[in-house]
Amino acid sequence: MKKVHLAALAALFLLAACAPLREAGCPACAPCTKCPGAEPGVAAAPAAKPLQPARWEDLPGWSDDDLAAAMPAFEQSCRGLAGRSQWPLWRAACEAAKTVDANNAAALRAFFEREFQPFAAVNPEGHREGLITGYYEPLLAGARARSDKARYPLHGVPKDLLTIELGDIIPELKGKRVRGRLAGNKVLPYWSRAEIVGQAKGTPPALLWVDDPVELFFLQIQGSGRVKLPSGEMVRVGYADQNGHPYQSIGRVLIERGELQPGEASMQGIQAWARANPQKLDELLNANPSYVFFRELTGKLGPQEGPLGALGVPLVAERTIAVDPRHIPLGAPVFLATTRPNSDLPLRRLVMAQDTGGAIKGVVRADFFWGFGADAGAQAGRMKQSGQMWVLLPPGAAPK
Repeated sequence: MKKVHLAALAALFLLAACAPLREAGCPACAPCTKCPGAEPGVAAAPAAKPLQPARWEDLPGWSDDDLAAAMPAFEQSCRGLAGRSQWPLWRAACEAAKTVDANNAAALRAFFEREFQPFAAVNPEGHREGLITGYYEPLLAGARARSDKARYPLHGVPKDLLTIELGDIIPELKGKRVRGRLAGNKVLPYWSRAEIVGQAKGTPPALLWVDDPVELFFLQIQGSGRVKLPSGEMVRVGYADQNGHPYQSIGRVLIERGELQPGEASMQGIQAWARANPQKLDELLNANPSYVFFRELTGKLGPQEGPLGALGVPLVAERTIAVDPRHIPLGAPVFLATTRPNSDLPLRRLVMAQDTGGAIKGVVRADFFWGFGADAGAQAGRMKQSGQMWVLLPPGAAPK
């Protein structure tokens, strides 16, 4: 990593936010009508604790879930936690899981109730409802070399991208990082999407070439996917880095411009608008200055495995969620109570917090991983549901 002066670091910190590991769409939020404590002399109410003790009977549908279907994802969590600093807190539960009969529903339920305690996820304002969205692993068509059909580059990490881990310099900023580029002896923000795509700024290598700019954009939002080559070979790609610019939802842009109604700004609605307005597409995509760079995952994953998440293990379809790790520990089992996309049908099951996302911010906030391909994408693109979450923690990991 290149060295820069502390003054330059401070300037860069103000110019760029922490980069996400995966971006996801987020609907526009209603404006705050009045903030607590805004009246002179009125103190704001203290924020609610994010994780509050709960009882097993508080979890709606806990006794009905097929816990055997959740065990492969739990085993992945144990693999991801092994070797990490928090592993001693999880070791006993992970070791005990190996002795449980996976075909015995009662034994599995007893295992979780014995080894874990449930904690309700609570927003700072005290309410327990939050937004549950969906994501998936898309399939694109492409090639190793540019052609008349495959002419949109899927970029790797640029050689001139400067990444600074602020915690290495200021311990209080552990986990924070900024990105930029050097221009002489000055540190500047890295190039935006418009500058990378439209003006060929920077030095990002082209890993692959794909045939659809809309699908490429949504690949950047999902953070991982597969590209099918003309030979039939399937290449898997995953998030490698990001240009440091904040993510801007193009769905929100289309709503603000009156191009779509709020209920139409799903992934499918945005894709339909893009197909119908190709002359406006570049300008719309460039409204989001964020740009994601990828790496090829050759030999790292089997064809039946999901993409790698932030925990470093393959995601499990319909049993993995992305969370905000500031509030929900990565690797933890989470009981999710929500509804299926665009319906009132309950979706209540044990899932594992194994991923993160740029738009996944807050306590009661999750992105539900639907799996690979078009069917998973259809579910993910429609999912914007209300839901509740309970985090299961071993005794030593319980919040103080």
